[in-house]
Amino acid sequence: MMLKIVQAGEPVLRRRARDLTPEEMTSPAVRQLISLMRETMRDAPGVGLAAPQVGVDVRLAVIEDRAEYQAALSPEELAARERKPVDFHVIINPRLVVEDPEPVEFYEGCLSVSGFSALVRRPRAVRVEAFDENGQAVTLQARGWYARILQHEIDHLDGMLYIDRMEPRSFSTLDNHRRHWASRPLAEVRQALGLPSVGR
Repeated sequence: MMLKIVQAGEPVLRRRARDLTPEEMTSPAVRQLISLMRETMRDAPGVGLAAPQVGVDVRLAVIEDRAEYQAALSPEELAARERKPVDFHVIINPRLVVEDPEPVEFYEGCLSVSGFSALVRRPRAVRVEAFDENGQAVTLQARGWYARILQHEIDHLDGMLYIDRMEPRSFSTLDNHRRHWASRPLAEVRQALGLPSVGR
């Protein structure tokens, strides 16, 4: 069974989600939610899905960046994004700390802002302290694309969407992004959009 992914405008996407209690973390209901979220994320497909995106107001997200999702990118594009496969995992009640504040800018999309993409600047490296699906404390160190995924999903738990952080002039449909912008260097994109040049 797939869950419905709610879209921008749903109030649940704009509220700070509540923490799960230790008892809830390992409850049958939360285990079922995690299972359904994993299948929904894979079906979409996406690299992350936060509980508010399926209408559930709790601080939980699932993440997985499979190798097949990266197959269309060249080695140079993967290196620029610092993108590598990430195994499936769950984060509950996460706390995010920026480890390397150097801003890195790439196009982002979102399953809850379906059909669009925009440039978003995010810190290069983060640490996340959270609990896993067994209620065990975990610490995640992430750089590059994995750090971006974690920041994007934790934003959802705080009632934020990537459009709150985007470069507004870069906002585009996915079709137009593929047609006009995807293959161009970011410096060239910024110049074409009339944006000031910035470091990577």
